[in-house]
Amino acid sequence: MDFTLDEELEAVRALADEIFADRATTERVREVEGSPSRLDEELWAELGKAGLLGIALPEEAGGAGLGLGALCVLLEEQGRHVAPVPLWPAAVGALAVAAHGTREQRESLLPGAADGSSRLTVALEEFGPADPAEPRCAAHGDSGTDGWRLTGVKAVVPSPFGAAHVLVSATAGQGPGLFLVARDAEGVAWETAETTTHDLAGTLTLDGAPAQPVGTPGDGAVAWTIERAAVALAAVQLGVAQGAIRHAVTYLSERKQFGRPLGTFQAVQHQLADCYIDVDAMRVCLWQAVTSLQEGEDAAAAVLVAKWWAGDAGLTVAHRAQHVHGGIGVDVDYPVHRHFLWARQISGTLGGPSADLARLGAVIAAGRIPG
Repeated sequence: MDFTLDEELEAVRALADEIFADRATTERVREVEGSPSRLDEELWAELGKAGLLGIALPEEAGGAGLGLGALCVLLEEQGRHVAPVPLWPAAVGALAVAAHGTREQRESLLPGAADGSSRLTVALEEFGPADPAEPRCAAHGDSGTDGWRLTGVKAVVPSPFGAAHVLVSATAGQGPGLFLVARDAEGVAWETAETTTHDLAGTLTLDGAPAQPVGTPGDGAVAWTIERAAVALAAVQLGVAQGAIRHAVTYLSERKQFGRPLGTFQAVQHQLADCYIDVDAMRVCLWQAVTSLQEGEDAAAAVLVAKWWAGDAGLTVAHRAQHVHGGIGVDVDYPVHRHFLWARQISGTLGGPSADLARLGAVIAAGRIPG
């Protein structure tokens, strides 16, 4: 299968790389990490102005209509530059509304998502070993209205600052469903804490919070959204790993020992060769998953394989890149450490590699492998 990007996606890559290289410098990222929100709102506005925030959304919603593949190209470039903007949760939330939301929801939420004037985030995880596809947060019909009420706790909600609405997974009598909750609605309480990546994530406590369904509980929208979130994370991780290798190659070509560059030592070359092999495997598995999703196949296995490679190999690559820097690799003033922190955070999001393998085993046992 040929995963070469077409001209449109190459243009997306080039534009994204130009913006991130200009705006997400090491100095700027360090500055944003010390800000109250930990998000680069200036970079976010620039991405909106360039049309990149709506790259995957349909044209009728103000987007470019280029789909999930274009989003993954954008996310890969973000990961390469470890740029502190909430791209993946905002984009996945908007895609879910575009695919499953009512006309009113699409018209009210998607234009702002496309131009960056407003954004969504997603609350798909909970505390404990629960499968994200089987949320314990409870949804009950709101008596006398067509709305719902949610009760439960959602963990590690990414980048809640600046998000007007949260797309929450919860279980109703009909099964799991997606629900739209206003960030500051009654019955909504937030606690924020710094994550491994220096981002701020939220613990969202819902106590009878009013919500509107996005789709119908039990219609598969939760699984649909989780699959796209997993692929989005794999795309970011691919970029993170490549950025880490770039730092390693630069350092090893300049740093000398015994009169020659460290990069000429065979043991170091072997480590970098292993990194390149892992990155290629991550890339192939990511685009296999993207292709399966875009072609409407049962992509559960392909998505889990891509997520496992991203979680396991992505973290390994970042660790090796940091290791070959020696002592300077753990210096927080040197940029390579940031790639390791991002890789660590992504690796555990929506369940770590061991959980991914367990879910993949269940998919294989159920015979859900396209012929």
